Amino acid sequence: MTPYASLADDFYVNVNLATEMELPSQRETILQYFERLQKHYPSMRKFYCRDKRDYVLEEDKDQGRYRWVAVEAKRLCSGQLNPATLEGALGQHRLALDLAPAYLSVSPLDCEALDVLFGFDFAYRGNHNALLAEALGVGQAFERVGDLPGGRVINFEPSLTMALDEDCRTQVRVSTETRTNAFQVRTGEFGDEQLSVYVTARQYGSLDPDTTYVDAIDKLARTAREVLDACVVEQILKPLARTIALK
Repeated sequence: MTPYASLADDFYVNVNLATEMELPSQRETILQYFERLQKHYPSMRKFYCRDKRDYVLEEDKDQGRYRWVAVEAKRLCSGQLNPATLEGALGQHRLALDLAPAYLSVSPLDCEALDVLFGFDFAYRGNHNALLAEALGVGQAFERVGDLPGGRVINFEPSLTMALDEDCRTQVRVSTETRTNAFQVRTGEFGDEQLSVYVTARQYGSLDPDTTYVDAIDKLARTAREVLDACVVEQILKPLARTIALK
């Protein structure tokens, strides 16, 4: 089990490669790429096309833990929900990107952006925005706004993006996503949507000549984990989980 599995209801690790040029869509090319993935992960048996151009290979979702890989028009994505081990998830992503140059003609030059995302979903039937404000606080500058008589929080999704190099090509973002709208707050009728926290490490632009996509993934994953461990687990994830438990 990963060290992050107990911090939220669902934990996932995704990798996204956005390309400058369109990826191939020929039948033989797509099938050969996914067949090569399936040889390594035989349980990835469900293959389908969505939106006429996006091709997906994934495991059965019924177990609450599954792998998936998608080839879109200008994006290659790999994800794993509730991975048994963090290394297992990263191993899948390395393979998906390692195969891309040979099977999908993806060059290191063709990188618009590459990111590694660590995501955490919390099940909460209520006002996600008010919950975040209570768990994390709104900050001294907004405290008086939050105390307006009769006021109710209907939009609060704190996020912060930091550049980690002088040319701003490597960035890390800590963000939240709520799924509560004003109608739900007004009526008090809330659904079972998930409240999400994301830690994303991203590199923009072509890779350096001596860098592979696997190298880049490993570097971004290390950066995301460092930020997660130092700035997110104790400061965001655990306070959020405690506040939900008290509701």
